[in-house]
Amino acid sequence: MPRYALRIEYDGGPFAGWQRQAGQPSVQGAVEAALARLEPRAHTIAAAGRTDAGVHATAQVAHADLSRDWDPFRLSEALNFHLKPAPVAVTACTRVDDAFHARFSAIERRYLFRLVARRAPVTHDRGRVWQVQNPLSAEAMRAGAAHLIGRHDFTTFRSTMCQANSPVKTLDELRIDELPYPGGREYRFHLRARSFLHNQVRSIVGTLERVGARSWAPEDVATALEARDRAACGPVCPPQGLYLCGVGYPADPFR
Repeated sequence: MPRYALRIEYDGGPFAGWQRQAGQPSVQGAVEAALARLEPRAHTIAAAGRTDAGVHATAQVAHADLSRDWDPFRLSEALNFHLKPAPVAVTACTRVDDAFHARFSAIERRYLFRLVARRAPVTHDRGRVWQVQNPLSAEAMRAGAAHLIGRHDFTTFRSTMCQANSPVKTLDELRIDELPYPGGREYRFHLRARSFLHNQVRSIVGTLERVGARSWAPEDVATALEARDRAACGPVCPPQGLYLCGVGYPADPFR
């Protein structure tokens, strides 16, 4: 069966997450339903990461095994037609070798978290950023973030429901950019690793927000990390500011 890699963009707001769930709308379910319109049968696709309810993606990657030998452009066009009106789009499609697996072949994932600080409610970005009212210290957050880069036991920043075999992960990048935003400031957190624990990104950003608000000192992040205790974590921030924005492979299938 020909295998195709799909790069998928979606607004996670209307969905209970990526993964198909009985009685709940999911991104996986929407894409599989669109595939079933093209090849009428049950479809199961695999993705690079299972994003939670409310989490967005600009570059999720999934693969699908089909019966027909589709032209990739025509396949993406047909899928986008049948995905309407769901806020899901296939932005790239390519034929790949049977050895390619969207999840197991990936060597890195990249996430973006958007945090906006301003008094007035956000309008155009509602549901797409986490909003706080008071400005934050980007310098303090960067100092706190420095303690998390590298290989660590991230038990503190791991959901109690996480199913990963080990809490030890290597965080390759944690960069914080501060940008102007109408009536306030925007803080963009860029995180890169081979893989992440469940709720790791939201736990890290929620903790660093406390540092930026001066409720925590930057050194408190190191103390929390070393505690290897979920109770030592700062608040877990809401999902709507989180985006899966890239997946890396030994060879880029969409090149």
